[in-house]
Amino acid sequence: MDLTFDSQTGLLPAVAQDRLTGQVRMVAYMNREALERTLRTGNATFFSRSRNALWTKGETSGHVLRVHAVYADCDADTLVLLVDPEGPSCHTGRPSCFFRRLGPDGAVESEAVEAEPFLQLLERILRDRTTSTAERSYTRSLLDGGAEKIGKKMREEADEYARALASESDQRVLDEAADVVYHLLVGLRLRGLDVRALLAVLADRTKQSGHAEKASRHR
Repeated sequence: MDLTFDSQTGLLPAVAQDRLTGQVRMVAYMNREALERTLRTGNATFFSRSRNALWTKGETSGHVLRVHAVYADCDADTLVLLVDPEGPSCHTGRPSCFFRRLGPDGAVESEAVEAEPFLQLLERILRDRTTSTAERSYTRSLLDGGAEKIGKKMREEADEYARALASESDQRVLDEAADVVYHLLVGLRLRGLDVRALLAVLADRTKQSGHAEKASRHR
């Protein structure tokens, strides 16, 4: 099936989505030339309707979108670009252009918060908890305890997960798995590491077999 560009403008919308976290970074438009340049260079290139010209994302700011893959929807009239973003994607300096949430009445809320996948939201919540007190926040108490306290909890939770996996209900497995993931994220927070960096490691490992990857870590 050929792509369906608008008969009047020669354009189609293109949604840029972080290939690892799933966060929608921005939406712009492409004509055939912009798409061809994107596929050829690997850098997201769009067509500016206001300037009536092609523009490569980040050509002045340096905040490029490295395109990993391009998908068309079922009608072939909209694209999704799976990207590795370098820096913020919005001209306001925010990571995503989508940070103006609508309230129940449809009005735009004043507080600016990115639309983000749940793991990123959870990561932000954990980051916010670092400003709380240990008495009020379990997360803060773990961080105050450092690697030793977090490591001890990880070992406890991993053991509980393993025992649930062997002989307990599916719900218990899910509950214990959630505890493991939570404490894992707190450990990353302690080291100043983020979820995207973790997902990048997992993505790289898909390029080879598990046996080969494990063997390479002992070199």
